[in-house]
Amino acid sequence: MTSPSVSLLADLIRRPSVTPAEEGVLDVLEAFLVPLGFTCTRLGFEGDGSYPVDNLFATRAGHAPGPHLLFAGHTDVVAPGNLEAWTHDPFSGEIIDGIMWGRGATDMKSGVAAFCGAMARLVHDGGLNKGTVSLAITNDEEADAVNGTKKLLEWAADQGHRFDFAIVGEPSSFEVFGDSIKIGRRGSLSGKITVLGKQGHVAYPQRANNPMPVLAELVRVLYNPLDGGTEHFQPSNLEVTSIDTGNPTANIIPGRGELRFNVRFNETWTGETLKAEIKHRIAGLNDTRGCEIAFEVLGPISRCFISPPEGHVAHLCAVMEEITGMVPTHSTIGGTSDARFIADYCPVVECGLVGATMHQVDERVPVADVDRLTDLYAVFTARFLEGSR
Repeated sequence: MTSPSVSLLADLIRRPSVTPAEEGVLDVLEAFLVPLGFTCTRLGFEGDGSYPVDNLFATRAGHAPGPHLLFAGHTDVVAPGNLEAWTHDPFSGEIIDGIMWGRGATDMKSGVAAFCGAMARLVHDGGLNKGTVSLAITNDEEADAVNGTKKLLEWAADQGHRFDFAIVGEPSSFEVFGDSIKIGRRGSLSGKITVLGKQGHVAYPQRANNPMPVLAELVRVLYNPLDGGTEHFQPSNLEVTSIDTGNPTANIIPGRGELRFNVRFNETWTGETLKAEIKHRIAGLNDTRGCEIAFEVLGPISRCFISPPEGHVAHLCAVMEEITGMVPTHSTIGGTSDARFIADYCPVVECGLVGATMHQVDERVPVADVDRLTDLYAVFTARFLEGSR
């Protein structure tokens, strides 16, 4: 017999909610949460250059005042790709030998199912009688992330919700469940540098001005180290992702070239100081060969954040050790997540399953791990609301 968390996960996987298609996945969650006493609000956001998105905010206040715990996650998934490459239907939620298969099995419908299942257990045991628990669930994390968690939390703040601590159910374990949590994330800045020269025939270079040597020099100066890392973060890292002239012809010197890059940065930098550093490196080129150079930031800048390892984080780690027998490492590696938006409101960690198969063909999860994650969420929530922090 499967647990409520595992059954819910199967129901969620069966909804092909590839960003931003909701496909009834939030209906499944609302039907699960309303009987538990959660007030569910469906919120659709749109605009700001992105697609419309459906979101769900669910909250339940106990019989006595107490702290406010937030769980957050996303129900959207990346596309499955070639369906014929899958061993099992990516939207079947099929369980074979204790393994559930399907898109979102690890990233991150399992996290959503686990914290919802934990709420069901706590309602039955009376563990939600003190304090407040809220769930912020978006269908816009895997792509633009414009009309999802960021706007959902802005709405919640406008409604008067104040959170003491937050857990995002993203996969955070490396090798085995519980070996790591993420207490912070690096920031992210993407940019483009355009170099304008003069087009001409390759046989008459004196009549042209090739931007490529300048682009090559830019790569050199951009790759100079940014910093040596910090206590909790590895060194900031810049990677050039594209150099393009748009020139398909072998005997033409291009008139312009573009260089694109991304920087993942630690708390040594802010978006503004990093932009200033890049501009400084561009301005410091020894030889621009008379070319015009323009720099622009592409898209929003994600800030770096870290939650204090003490207090709530330490309590969560203690519960994890109790359940798994391991002391989890404090990690800050990887890309960005919606935790970057939550960090503006309260301390936040990412605590979830092993992410080895996320975004892969044959994404899958051991159902036993889903139940263990449910146990972890339930024990921590009950103690958090009791004030044992």
